[in-house]
Amino acid sequence: MRPRTTARGRGASFATLTLLLVVALCAPPSLSQKGARQNNGRPRRRPDVAFIPTPPETVEEMLRQARLTPDDVLYDLGSGDGRIPIRAAQLYGVRAVGIEIDPKLVAEAREAVRRAGVSHLVTFRTGDIYREDLRGATVVTLYLSDTINLSLRPKLLRELPAGARIISHDFRMGDWKPERIVRVPWRNLHRTVFVWTVPRR
Repeated sequence: MRPRTTARGRGASFATLTLLLVVALCAPPSLSQKGARQNNGRPRRRPDVAFIPTPPETVEEMLRQARLTPDDVLYDLGSGDGRIPIRAAQLYGVRAVGIEIDPKLVAEAREAVRRAGVSHLVTFRTGDIYREDLRGATVVTLYLSDTINLSLRPKLLRELPAGARIISHDFRMGDWKPERIVRVPWRNLHRTVFVWTVPRR
């Protein structure tokens, strides 16, 4: 005969199950779970600015103003869907790197570069523009904001070599006077391209 379960026994079993559930919920996640959360397509931190694509005419003018040569390496900070690095590789045959904090946009850019047939020249990284090492660049393109440009300025001057060109769409670098300002017609308005050259230390 199966022994009868007492009320106390049932209570003890319930308490044990409750304890196990609490332990399971409070236990730290495994490394694989952490990795899954970090790579679930969301940025590790909120992007500084919303992604707004640069019009094709402005992309072309930014690249013209960069005066690219085959020896240049272009870094696009906040590369979005990858249009600037891809176009630089297509038009000038240069190596280019896009740095973007949003993994979904990086995935979109990688697919675009595959379709464009310049995967051998262009690389996209999921990264924070404030933390990425920029010392491999000779040209940097930006479409961020006045505030972010100004906050990046010390890093750009510290890490880029003398003679490197910085090309910004619509936004300035504080009191650092651009050497060239170019207006690009856009609908009934215009876009602005600013150009700086990193001076000798």
